[in-house]
Amino acid sequence: MAKKLLFIRYKTNDGIAEGGVVNSQTNLDTMRSILGDEQIDEYAIHDISKRKFIDKLKGIFLFFGGMFYGVTYKRLNELNVLAQNYDIIFIDRSIFGIIAKSLKKNGYKGKIMTFFHNFEPIYFKDKMSILNPFKRVIINCVRKNEHWSCQYSDIVISLNQRDNHLIFTHYHRNADFFIPVSFKDTYTPSDFQKQRPFEKPPLCLFLGANFPANTDGLFWFIKEVLPHVDIRLQIVGKGMENIKPRLPNDNRIELYGSVADIKEFLENADIMILPIFKGSGMKVKTCEAMMYGKYIIGSSESFEGYNVDFNEIGALANTKEEFILAIQRFTERFNNKYNAYSRKYFLQNHSSEINNNIIQKLLSS
Repeated sequence: MAKKLLFIRYKTNDGIAEGGVVNSQTNLDTMRSILGDEQIDEYAIHDISKRKFIDKLKGIFLFFGGMFYGVTYKRLNELNVLAQNYDIIFIDRSIFGIIAKSLKKNGYKGKIMTFFHNFEPIYFKDKMSILNPFKRVIINCVRKNEHWSCQYSDIVISLNQRDNHLIFTHYHRNADFFIPVSFKDTYTPSDFQKQRPFEKPPLCLFLGANFPANTDGLFWFIKEVLPHVDIRLQIVGKGMENIKPRLPNDNRIELYGSVADIKEFLENADIMILPIFKGSGMKVKTCEAMMYGKYIIGSSESFEGYNVDFNEIGALANTKEEFILAIQRFTERFNNKYNAYSRKYFLQNHSSEINNNIIQKLLSS
């Protein structure tokens, strides 16, 4: 008899998804293609449409019990009953370790798998303001949940070796599987797109949600690099329209913020600019840029988990001087918007078809 799987996720895709939500959806779609739609059900922990002010207030006190991001005693009880109908419980984020703990403590006999999108204490440390009075409590809650994820999960899954090293260092558990960031290949470059020449000045795209690790890198680039290079800079990403008051009055900067479809922006860009200096996990926007066959000038953090040839994909840059030099030399080295190397690397290493084999082994383990 085919296995039944319950996919527990933070939230469903709301149309303008952040990187983690996109990656979750890709993995879920791959599982559906392997087990069949009828064998998999979803359970979203976080449902903004149903949250009332009183729920938010209660949430503050639930932190101290290891529950946050929508987890409540009611949900835990609900999941304990629901889980009995499934052979596999796939928990799509390590901050929900309390769910794995609750299931095991209440006698769940199936297999629990937990996917680490990041080493979450780093993610939350970067995400939260130092002025947040609950920052320490929240990070302690995150650590507690990740420890429970390692303690009570039958299988732990990580994106890359860097996160695995952190997981082992802090929780003394190695990942059992590695599933790197991937995308279902939804892009077919036209002959016209493959031959489009660079614009003058080059059109650079910064793609990312309004999140401190992204905005810190973006504002650093605008302050330190932009005055010294001749480019246009487009900014696209969920919530980025909110940074408008902080942007300098520079007609070379074009702010679009949240958009329903980024295809046109990616196709039009000459270079993806990724000055990301903080974070954990892997950057989904790097994978997405490669799917579209883009040149990328990015930091070490933006390429973490991607074993690329930097000379072919664009350039590795971590300092003001390196970014300036890479951009200045770019038009001397390349002529067209389309980067065949980038596209090929994506297809060979990060398309969902590649991860299909890994997930198949995972589900049969």
